[in-house]
Amino acid sequence: MAEERFEIRLDGVPYLVTASPFEFNTETRYKVQYNGNEHIFTWDSTIGRLAPIDDDASDIPDVLEEEIARRLQSSRRI
Repeated sequence: MAEERFEIRLDGVPYLVTASPFEFNTETRYKVQYNGNEHIFTWDSTIGRLAPIDDDASDIPDVLEEEIARRLQSSRRI
């Protein structure tokens, strides 16, 4: 599992995203960093996609969270 880097531009705001996969209790999680922020993403079966689980997850703009999840899922082939 290799680190992924990509740029997302939403509403004119650029986000440079780095996602590093790691194993936790046999599941793949991602340490996601963007523009000085860091969050942990994992699979959320209630919404059917990857989602952040850390205490500051509510700080991520919804549209950015969804786009990060979409990019990571497309590379994982979930």
